[in-house]
Amino acid sequence: MSEHSFATRAIHAGQEPDPRTGAIIPPIYQASTHVQDGIGGFREGYEYNRAGNPTRSSLETQLAALEGGVSALSFASGLAAEDALLRGILKPGDHVVLGNDVYGGTYRLLTRVLAPWGIETTTVELGDLDEVRAAIRPETKIVWLETPSNPLLKIVDIAVVAEVAHAAGAVVVVDNTFASPALQQPLALGADLVVHSTTKYLGGHSDVLGGAVAFGDDTHYEAIKFQQFAVGAVSAPLDAWLTTRGIKTLAVRVRQHSENAQAIAEWAESRPEFERVFYPGLASHPGHDIAARQMSGFGGMLSLALTAGPAAAKAFAESTEIFQLAESLGGVESLIGYPPDMTHASVRGTALAVPENVVRLSVGIEDVRDLIADLEQGLARIRA
Repeated sequence: MSEHSFATRAIHAGQEPDPRTGAIIPPIYQASTHVQDGIGGFREGYEYNRAGNPTRSSLETQLAALEGGVSALSFASGLAAEDALLRGILKPGDHVVLGNDVYGGTYRLLTRVLAPWGIETTTVELGDLDEVRAAIRPETKIVWLETPSNPLLKIVDIAVVAEVAHAAGAVVVVDNTFASPALQQPLALGADLVVHSTTKYLGGHSDVLGGAVAFGDDTHYEAIKFQQFAVGAVSAPLDAWLTTRGIKTLAVRVRQHSENAQAIAEWAESRPEFERVFYPGLASHPGHDIAARQMSGFGGMLSLALTAGPAAAKAFAESTEIFQLAESLGGVESLIGYPPDMTHASVRGTALAVPENVVRLSVGIEDVRDLIADLEQGLARIRA
């Protein structure tokens, strides 16, 4: 499959027709356990659903193919994937360098769940290499990147930061949820591991929760696989199947997400109601040139800072109709959120706090004329 284009791999990797019936879609193996041919005689290696399931295996093959990795693991949620990765690599006394615009759930996991276990975390501006170098110390085991970041769409030069991290002996992890593998291939740029909330663009239809880790080589696979097996946060067969079904349209969906978001960003940049538009597809974005180099498109996520301040931002988030007020992102329908009180409430009062005049848009694949009209009427409502 590696010789085929991305869209072809998304549809066919791990998706061989059922050999017995010829069904074009592999069956959902909705089973909790597997019959053994004698004690320890596992058929195709399957024993118990926590250890492995054929539907989950198909998804993992698909995920690895999308990211250009040697393997992948599928989890019950994005945070379950992150937790298994961190526990599989770190031990008490280790240190993680993290971007200062990271998803609030990642920061919460590190600073409230793993910190009492003895893990230390330093947040930095990942675009400042001197700051990255200064933050790395002998006990630094992981440098964790989000690019584009959540929710301020910062862009990090993966290859450059990976070179700095590797020189210090650190593992480079990239959260590729916002871009998706349709737009960005972190392993090819020097990352060691990629994590996803597959709930978002990979699933793409707001109907399934999931997470994934993709591996550039086999170094950490067994340790993270052990965490998955021992702790048990695996994706269920139906969830894995729904994620696979979503992935098959990823390439075409992301093209439309990106096209719509670009049009909305250009519209918003001309409006006085917004003091700043956070979208890497704009030439005015400080990370535009890097994004253009390491991404094949700019994605469907953008954030807007309202000129009138926090109250106006909250009112605007509650004034749209097509853009539904909800957490999450990456689905075919458009969503709007107020990060300070929603997705990033866990970093309120910290150096990672999101400006209180910012709203975040997950731009769907509806007709962009309707989406812009919806935003315009939302602005009219808050002016009234």
